Amino acid sequence: MEANPRSTGRLPAAFLTPGSSSFMDFLAGHQPALLPGNRQLPAQGVIEAPHGTTIVAVTFPGGVVLAGDRRATMGNVIAQRDIEKVFPADEYSAVGIAGTAGLAVEMVKLFQLELEHFEKVEGAQLSLEGKANRLSTMIRSNLGMAMQGLAVVPLFAGYDLDREKGRIFSYDVTGGRSEEHHFAATGSGSIFARGAMKKLFRDDLTEEQATTLVVQALYDAADDDSATGGPDVARRIYPIITVITEDGFRRLTEEESSELSRAVLQRRLEEPDGPKAAVL
Repeated sequence: MEANPRSTGRLPAAFLTPGSSSFMDFLAGHQPALLPGNRQLPAQGVIEAPHGTTIVAVTFPGGVVLAGDRRATMGNVIAQRDIEKVFPADEYSAVGIAGTAGLAVEMVKLFQLELEHFEKVEGAQLSLEGKANRLSTMIRSNLGMAMQGLAVVPLFAGYDLDREKGRIFSYDVTGGRSEEHHFAATGSGSIFARGAMKKLFRDDLTEEQATTLVVQALYDAADDDSATGGPDVARRIYPIITVITEDGFRRLTEEESSELSRAVLQRRLEEPDGPKAAVL
């Protein structure tokens, strides 16, 4: 399947042979070495690689919000301050990555191809449940890498056209899949982000309130977790925030993310330790 400079321009036979609607099955049959989980790692120790944290998601009537901070760390060093960790999977779903950044981004690209390949072959989109299952299979195939310290633990969210609501799915390193209700978080700052969302979540959130909630959760995570980056006004680095509704995937502009982040920062300047408890 490699390029041949002497070829007549015709596609290799592998591309013209009817087969599975799964792009991963196609690669496994013709170029298995291209699958991330099939690569050989050096025998000595664990590879030091940039890791991404923290991803949060929250549902609201009409959709779901998926967001992530911008910091990648390598040990005790900040490897990158403006990494992107949230990507569209297709028109109605998105993936937020936590774990080994390089492998995670490659897995997302492969997942995007998997969904596009299925749609072109079958002439229809996978259900949201089916997309979540396909991602679970991909994570499971990376188990060998995960056992050597190169784990990928994404958060998957999307709008279910059949159920007409936003849904969230979390994973473990073995590919185990769980549907999360209302809100979810993954990554090193997830315990702090989840605590913030637990206090702030309501069933009747508007889209604007839901986007504000995820920024507050990421701020709380950054406040207690050194691997999570908070809004950086000086460098103009703000969280990646995406909204998925029946109208499809939408990423908030830098101006919108900046406005939300500045509002949260201003509120924390006024009350750095959170709202004062009412005196009983």
